[in-house]
Amino acid sequence: MEKNLNNKIKTCHVTTVDITARFIIFDFLKFLIKQSIDVTLVCSFNKHRDFLDNAGIPTHDIKMTRRITPISDLTSFIKLFLYFKKEKFDIVHTYTPKAGILGRIAARLAGVPVVIHTSYGFYTGVKIPRWQRILIMSGEKVASYFCDLVFSQNKEDIKLAINKKIVNPKKIKLLTYGIDIERFNPLKFNADFILSRKKELGIEDKKVIGMVGRFVKEKGYIKLFEAFKIIKEKIPNAVLLLVAPSDKEKEDALDITILKEYGIEKDTVILGYKNEVADIEQVYPLMDVFVLPSYREGFPYSIMEASAFAKPVVATDIRGCREAVKDGVTGKLVPLDDNDKLAEAIMYFLNNSDKAKEMGTNGRKRAEKEFDERLVFDRIKKEYEDLMKRKL
Repeated sequence: MEKNLNNKIKTCHVTTVDITARFIIFDFLKFLIKQSIDVTLVCSFNKHRDFLDNAGIPTHDIKMTRRITPISDLTSFIKLFLYFKKEKFDIVHTYTPKAGILGRIAARLAGVPVVIHTSYGFYTGVKIPRWQRILIMSGEKVASYFCDLVFSQNKEDIKLAINKKIVNPKKIKLLTYGIDIERFNPLKFNADFILSRKKELGIEDKKVIGMVGRFVKEKGYIKLFEAFKIIKEKIPNAVLLLVAPSDKEKEDALDITILKEYGIEKDTVILGYKNEVADIEQVYPLMDVFVLPSYREGFPYSIMEASAFAKPVVATDIRGCREAVKDGVTGKLVPLDDNDKLAEAIMYFLNNSDKAKEMGTNGRKRAEKEFDERLVFDRIKKEYEDLMKRKL
């Protein structure tokens, strides 16, 4: 009997750790549940399980590490395989590199009819040992044989995946995830609210440089700190406002004490390092310019959010960021590892409020047109339907 999405399709969504589920795919999972689709979330849980459980998302804990750990990875793979075999899911959708490699192979071997992966960018611009890069990319290549479809967040990753023969061209499609553009709407917060929040943080008379991202080297924090020292010489009242969740499991994790090493601890406000920032949409309005000097991105959520809040963006000229920022229109792109250019671009917006406002406005218009998550969710649902018809 042919099955369709109205017959309670049983889906399983697999991420390596729960932070991805909380901050990246949460809205999508809620969308599926509202569409009467059966959803189970599988990942290694840390501090977000209570939130996800309270939100009505069924969860199942399978420990996975984000490092290369052969014995632990084999254990995770076996547990995934047995769980998929037992639950008989119609669709397994994986996210993040480790869960994507282990989950895709385990799902297909367990007989899951439809296996899908969302790629957030390949490990090509990141400074990791060559053997690790080869191992990861080989794993991506093998895993692609075991799935029906790969969603890529940007066009350049699709080109790379095809040229390097990582994914069959027939299996990969562009699908940039979106955001809730009403949640991230500048009209929600008036000048009095913004001034009040700035006073709470002690930055009411400052030029605010903002960044949102896990507190790891890969996100470019070191480069931002080095550029900030240049900026402080010319704009003494500049401050950093960081939403930087700790991610100690990552090999390139940073500790908050690094602020002292750079002598910027008195000029930096860091939120979210120990506790979740539930009202992230209240932080963007406090910024004069948003910065993301990252080394690897798929299609950065933080840039979409900042643009939706009409903030000019400075980002590194890498895959993902190049598509999220229209250089000279919604912000500026700067060369990777160029502290002077990074500082120069940030200061341009701090010193030119008219240009900052113009590019921020352009960013909001683009967000309304291209970043609305509702359009993205409908496209994914359509892909689910098409694959189910074809496979079942």
